[in-house]
Amino acid sequence: MKKHRGKRRIALRILWFGLLLIVLLIGGGLVFPTWTPGIKGGNSVSILKQITINGTKQEVMIRGKDRSNPLVIFVHGGPGVPETPYVRKYQDLLEQNFTVVQYDQRGSGKSYHFSEDYSNLSSEMLVDDLLALTDYLEQEFNQKKVLLIGHSYGTYIATQAASKAPDKFSAYIGIGQTANWVNSELESLQFMIAQAGLAGNDAEAEELELLREPITEGGQITPRDKIREYGGSARLINDNADIFQGLLFGTEYNLLDAIRFFKGNSMSELNLQAELTEHDITELVDQIGIPVYFVMGQFDLMTSVNEARKYLDELEAPHKEFVVFDQSAHYPQFEEKEKFAQWLNETWAKLPQ
Repeated sequence: MKKHRGKRRIALRILWFGLLLIVLLIGGGLVFPTWTPGIKGGNSVSILKQITINGTKQEVMIRGKDRSNPLVIFVHGGPGVPETPYVRKYQDLLEQNFTVVQYDQRGSGKSYHFSEDYSNLSSEMLVDDLLALTDYLEQEFNQKKVLLIGHSYGTYIATQAASKAPDKFSAYIGIGQTANWVNSELESLQFMIAQAGLAGNDAEAEELELLREPITEGGQITPRDKIREYGGSARLINDNADIFQGLLFGTEYNLLDAIRFFKGNSMSELNLQAELTEHDITELVDQIGIPVYFVMGQFDLMTSVNEARKYLDELEAPHKEFVVFDQSAHYPQFEEKEKFAQWLNETWAKLPQ
């Protein structure tokens, strides 16, 4: 009897110890300090911090081998999907010749604050935040202009910023450039319907066809899981795996930040997605007073290559180039990072300094 009770006590102690360990691990993960690793070099920069922009704290990551190198601001997509948690492995080549700035937009990722009211969040606010961040960086690094790069939904913000204040930027680069949103979504839908038909999956083709009307009316987007299934998101990387690995194991985010990430993504989509159809970027911006480059992956189904080309043809700018990376989809800067880094170096060398 005593022997049985002794075993029971040991089992209970092991159970309590296990529960305590789990609580400590979760609690520690929620508040664990975050950082971005250093870069070798006496004049290098590796900063991860929050700065106050237009009344709210926003997370900024700044990395580069030489802080005197030209500044590049990347504007992430989504809405509400920062690339800060995982982007380091894709921008290492860029850091050799540029000071690379990534930031979590208002209400996104580490810039999501549980106590803030985001009910009035708009793209106009995000544009103003971007311009304020640009002013801060130009003063902090003593540079007159910044190279502006938007990706996916980030092009919706960056295109407006470049048009509104071209004097702040040396050039604008749109990767996965948004254009006529409804036409872009319908093109993706038609491709997937055709592919489903070729595969003999008539049921899926019919199911997708039912989305045509709500997409045309601007109340629906093409299912992103289906776009991924058909290779229209990424071909040479796994973008979803990158996000989750970065959130769980990256040094720039802890578990509390991961919660912020998903809360911010949900909130941003709710508040910002409708603007893409209600205020089409092709109607908002018809001229930009600096050189403009649209960089697209050939297999991109998130943003239409054809619609982006049409938009660039109609856009007024002192210099325009349309660049297609033939091995990638929506993430050419990641999927073909060596080629992208070389292209960016060559493009920068041609710009008026």
